[in-house]
Amino acid sequence: MSVFVSKACVKRGVALSGILALALVLSACAALDPGGRRAELPAVPTAAPRTTGGETPQVSEHKRLVALFGGEYRFSAAEIYLNGILVRLAQSSETPSEAYRVTILNTPLVNAFALPSGNLYVTRGLLALANDSSEIAAVMAHEIAHVTARHASARAELEKNAAVISKAASLIQGTQKSNEVKASGRLSLASFSRQQELEADQIGVRAIARAGYDPYGAARFLTSLGRASSLRASLFGQKGGDEQPDILATHPSTPERIRQAVAAARQLGAPGLGLGARDEYFNAIDGMDFGDDPSEGFVRGRRFIHPKLGFTVSAPEGFVLENSAQALLGIANGGAQALRLDSVNVSSAQDLSTYLASGWMEGLDANSIRAISLNGIPAATGTAKGGDWQFRVAVIRYSGDVYRLIFATRNLTTAMDARFMEAIESFRKIESEEAMRTRPLRLKIVTAAAGDTPAMLARRMSVTEQQVEQFLLLNGLEAGTALRPDERYKIVVE
Repeated sequence: MSVFVSKACVKRGVALSGILALALVLSACAALDPGGRRAELPAVPTAAPRTTGGETPQVSEHKRLVALFGGEYRFSAAEIYLNGILVRLAQSSETPSEAYRVTILNTPLVNAFALPSGNLYVTRGLLALANDSSEIAAVMAHEIAHVTARHASARAELEKNAAVISKAASLIQGTQKSNEVKASGRLSLASFSRQQELEADQIGVRAIARAGYDPYGAARFLTSLGRASSLRASLFGQKGGDEQPDILATHPSTPERIRQAVAAARQLGAPGLGLGARDEYFNAIDGMDFGDDPSEGFVRGRRFIHPKLGFTVSAPEGFVLENSAQALLGIANGGAQALRLDSVNVSSAQDLSTYLASGWMEGLDANSIRAISLNGIPAATGTAKGGDWQFRVAVIRYSGDVYRLIFATRNLTTAMDARFMEAIESFRKIESEEAMRTRPLRLKIVTAAAGDTPAMLARRMSVTEQQVEQFLLLNGLEAGTALRPDERYKIVVE
């Protein structure tokens, strides 16, 4: 959480109201560490990317993407191994002279993509989820397929045509017909995108099989991807995406992709014939950072601690926290309560109570504003209403920066407000010794002994929520699976 906050963004403020307190959850106007290293970047049109100085458009686009996804994560063992897989894929392809290079992105999000320049990108979150070389090969072959099949240019052409048709409809046929045309266009684009994903899956399965990898690796990774989405949803008390199908989703549902990936693999051979190289892959990722970027603070259960900025704060009981590049977010009771912690640029001469009442938050009750002290740290707090939501908000001045801690609920009872105030009052400075004791999480490869169970290895993990479920997901295991003695598994440790 070290994104620069533009003055224009602070000036226009944030409107806090609406469904699930959208501004609280989705606003990108502010972030922790407003003087941080990562800057907001302007959107770059695909058709005519901007350049900086003598940079080529490809170099400029590479830098922009790396910056948007947390920067480049350097881990030589994994980089060397991944580039080796790319070489093997290229040698068995129809264009063996095509050069590809992989960049690891410093984010726990599970994502991957490729540029026409030959640059591939995978996140360390994705590397942690995969369990052997064939799974990673499948991911990279899938992304290469998007490039070779020219999916991006094809989609851009369809989007342009849809925009022209929609504009014509609005001028000729009126608002109602225009909306119908727009809805039809969105459906066509979604269907087009789903077909692209399925096509890339099919191309990728064939590509890894030609390279000698297990073609079933694609289906295994897609299975883990679906389980990861479901586990994340369960942690936040919500239903998984596949249980709530959206016909306008930009990707086909994971079960559909798994079925088609398995069918494609069956056409190429039986399971277990291709290379998996699990041990080699584990060697490449052993010791890699896991979860939050150390420079952006850590979530430890209900507690958030930021050694770089020198403070900690704890959420109320029942909250699940998630650290993002823009803010610390939290949710409880399936979305009935939410929180957001971010920071903004506020003049040191401006009083906190004055800033709180300055209009950046709609529906603020001016009579509720009061100045407070949080463990010797100056702050101000107040309440607000917006739509069906009620808010308890605090602004805190610490080490020259101003932090906003915002809680949202549908019914701000006296008891609920007391819980929110208790959380606000937990904001405090941490000493250097405490900061040094807070270490980042990392992957560790361990060998199971005779008699070890998933629960036993899960208890060794430095995660607090659903330890067994996270261990099973991390290792691609189903519930009830027995561990094999002398087999290696991933755990998460400090």
